[in-house]
Amino acid sequence: MARQYFGTDGIRGTVGQAPITPDFVLRLAHAVGRVLKRTETHPTVLIGKDTRISGYMLEAALESGFNSAGVDVVLLGPVPTPAVAYLTRAQRASLGVVISASHNPFADNGIKFFSAQGTKLPDQWELDVEAALDEPPVWVPAAGLGKSRRLDDAAGRYIEFCKSTCPQNLSLKGLKIVVDAAHGAAYHIAPAVFHELGAEVVKIGCSPDGLNINAGVGATHPEALLAAVREHGADYGIALDGDADRLQMADRHGRLYNGDELLYLMVADRLARDEDVPGVVGTLMTNMAVEVALKARGVRFVRAKVGDRYVLEELERHGWILGGEGSGHLLVLDRHSTGDGLVSALQVLYACVGSGKTLAQLLTDVTLFPQTLINVRLQPGQDWKTNQRLADATQAVEGELGEAGRVLIRASGTEPLLRVMVEARDASVAKASAERLAEAARAA
Repeated sequence: MARQYFGTDGIRGTVGQAPITPDFVLRLAHAVGRVLKRTETHPTVLIGKDTRISGYMLEAALESGFNSAGVDVVLLGPVPTPAVAYLTRAQRASLGVVISASHNPFADNGIKFFSAQGTKLPDQWELDVEAALDEPPVWVPAAGLGKSRRLDDAAGRYIEFCKSTCPQNLSLKGLKIVVDAAHGAAYHIAPAVFHELGAEVVKIGCSPDGLNINAGVGATHPEALLAAVREHGADYGIALDGDADRLQMADRHGRLYNGDELLYLMVADRLARDEDVPGVVGTLMTNMAVEVALKARGVRFVRAKVGDRYVLEELERHGWILGGEGSGHLLVLDRHSTGDGLVSALQVLYACVGSGKTLAQLLTDVTLFPQTLINVRLQPGQDWKTNQRLADATQAVEGELGEAGRVLIRASGTEPLLRVMVEARDASVAKASAERLAEAARAA
């Protein structure tokens, strides 16, 4: 059965337009509460949010919806998405709820959920919630209503958790680090984590006003980070997105490192410490250079569909620890149950400090293949999979590239677009091949 409201990462949209309206969000919380009460007599949920102005409204709607179903609520205030996952587990709560649209602009918002174990919930749970949404509400009597309270030290608890994920002997003394929190959920947390480990911290993107989240700063706009690293002569730059589950990093030369490179670095560091790394999970978009470098070191590499939930599913299927996406969603499952930009940054810094090497030195084995991505607009009802000219062109290009490149053609999940991507060791080959395939796609 297809999901009507849930996408790959919860429910998301423009505030004031369905489904991100206070009446729907109240109904959603009530439906989730009813699903929870099928297995628990008196559930408790935690609610965290990022810094969007709409978070106040949606938080109040969620709180009312849960209380009306007889569910207790613990309000965390503005904290990163992975903080909600951690605190849900640590507080033995029934469910964690995050109000965030991640890297989207402030006018968007969304709702996503974590299980009691701090993991993403399965498709069947989401289908159960959608089915409950179609049923009339069942308001509990006054004596059975849920209560609400605030966890005042939520940020402090999460700061201590982040520090606990790296060895106690890790010291960042003598390092100057630029921290860009995208004016988002980690604005008051990320600087504290690195400062308490001894670093001199330069803060940017740490002054939220409800309207400026992700605006020209953060992991999706790393030019602000790079400029600040150069200006302040910093050793490292760390950029998070609005809910702090994505990470991009920079070195003292203002060179940016994406999620693909940081994932490989973490694998290489563990191998250098004689730890077993049987396999790694990336996505269909992971740069081929990472796959080649991992295989050269005897590490299996598996590609999942785009989306951190699919990376997690593959990791669990194989019993592996490390996975991620080029966007900076990185999973380190022996440190946290979900993607966490701060935890990942600490793993990278531990590798650098422990080895005495720079990011560039630790990544000498990986030179990312040039990629060309072309979006081809699809006509209404057009089935690109039946385009024989495209199929023939794809087969020809793949034959020419051999093991020196890769073709990926996929439909956008949000727009009527066909995404044509070619990766090759030679940038001109990638560009020419992608244009050739795009022309074949348009000819349908």
